[in-house]
Amino acid sequence: MSDRTQTHTEPQPLPQPSHDPASASASSSAAAAAAPEIINGPPPPQSASPPSKIPLRPQKIRKLSPESSTPDPKPSAAGASPKSKAVNAASSSKPSKNRIVASRAPALPRIVVRSLSCDGEVEAAIRHLRDADPLLASLIDLHPPPTFDIFLTPFLALTKSILYQQLAFKAGTSIYTRFIALCGGEDGVLPETVLALDPHQLRQIGVSARKASYLHDLARKYQNGILSDTAIVNMDDKSLFTMLTMVNGIGSWSVHMFMIFSLHRPDVLPINDLGVRKGVQLLYGLEDLPRPSQMDHMCEKWRPYRSVASWYIWRFVESKGAPSSAAAVAAGASLQQQQQQQVEEQQQHHPEQPQLLDPINSILNLGYNAFHFSS
Repeated sequence: MSDRTQTHTEPQPLPQPSHDPASASASSSAAAAAAPEIINGPPPPQSASPPSKIPLRPQKIRKLSPESSTPDPKPSAAGASPKSKAVNAASSSKPSKNRIVASRAPALPRIVVRSLSCDGEVEAAIRHLRDADPLLASLIDLHPPPTFDIFLTPFLALTKSILYQQLAFKAGTSIYTRFIALCGGEDGVLPETVLALDPHQLRQIGVSARKASYLHDLARKYQNGILSDTAIVNMDDKSLFTMLTMVNGIGSWSVHMFMIFSLHRPDVLPINDLGVRKGVQLLYGLEDLPRPSQMDHMCEKWRPYRSVASWYIWRFVESKGAPSSAAAVAAGASLQQQQQQQVEEQQQHHPEQPQLLDPINSILNLGYNAFHFSS
């Protein structure tokens, strides 16, 4: 009995690993590798009588100490079996917390941009633009503030945009009125309703075969879940631009107009719009019409309210008596040539659409009557 007691109280197992020069790292690795066995084993016996197991399994001295496994989780993760990893994830509180924090880190907070239709947002934009650009401030003094009070569902607004492409105001209004009647009213302009209209029916109300294919492509992307009104409203500007230009017949200019006047996004610069480019040329006294690639840099000071700045630029060009046809000439091409180019790019599903007289008139047709340029 005395021999048994002496073996039990013998301190040899504790210093035994210290004869190794790398005892500290070896003990840490051994403790980490053995930690999962404690979780798998029954906790009460181990915690109740640890000394009785010292002679048989000396390594368990370190297993009973939670400090030996928790400070260095990396060896534990490397040496543990798949089963023990699953147990650690379920039962160990500290590694579990670390795991939750790691998975939550990549998720960035969503930045919610205030719409221009929100109370006080246009006023805030005007104050910012006055301070940022003295030349633009002179335009602000000449014109009343813009209003952004047109509210259409995204699908209806995009459908309307397609129908008015390359049409004068009167012709576009006539076709749109007949289209609405065919759908049973504006509330009836839904993806399934548009898909139910065959090209022959659309042709009878003046919609070309090409535009009919554009309408069907938009409706199919809604029906397949690629697009939806909810998704469009919640997308950031970059993602929205990418997704909408995937629709046949919708180019960059149409997306920019949609973002400004339907979604009321505050920081949209329509760099391909000839009216805005011409206005920038006149405002800053440039010899040449700025290229689309130069627009972002030149209008950087207007951020984050480039939509409102563009509104004033349109009004400025209008007051100068420079309709979009004049802008087309300034761009070095006749109106007829640019119209033909637009048709060709639409056929090739080019992401950019040059903007001419008819698209400017389309703004009025979509409810943006502040920007109508007479021909």
